[in-house]
Amino acid sequence: MASPTEIRKGRVIVYQGSPHLVLEMLHRTQGRQAGFVQTTLRSLQSGSTTTTKFRSTDNVEFLHTSTQKLEYSYKDAEGHHFMDIETYEDTILPLEIIGEDENFLVEGNSYDILLVDGEAIRLELPASVEAKVIEAPDAVRGDTAGNVLKPVLVSSGITVQVPLFIKKDDVIKISTSDRSYLGRT
Repeated sequence: MASPTEIRKGRVIVYQGSPHLVLEMLHRTQGRQAGFVQTTLRSLQSGSTTTTKFRSTDNVEFLHTSTQKLEYSYKDAEGHHFMDIETYEDTILPLEIIGEDENFLVEGNSYDILLVDGEAIRLELPASVEAKVIEAPDAVRGDTAGNVLKPVLVSSGITVQVPLFIKKDDVIKISTSDRSYLGRT
């Protein structure tokens, strides 16, 4: 057991019996009272976020974490399969853990997987991914006043708003945080 003052952003702690990722941490003191640590935690099992306070007298249990770069292989009924390039070991992340991040998975690309005590618990997406445009409507003549965007469908199955000059078969860069267009590659 450790002191709450050792809590840092990015670490994984046990809170109410399940692993939680520390998203934010702020150490506070109020006048003559004892200090406390205010944290924002995300459950690695349910994905829900909670804000909680730890007094300096509380004990916190940290879990051993590591990140492993694995190559995405395929999806089946068991879940999403990732392969270690060096050992060819198969790691399966269930569909519940991946959630909507599945729209950014591309076969053959490498992704960081968060391991807690040796068990794969979370997919960490890169800041942006590249995807091929598979459906793009033609630009209408005269639609050039201002910053005009059009919706296109990319290979992962999501729709992205892009500038008018993007055509079918172009490869574009998409932000994984808000699904916005970042540029053409």
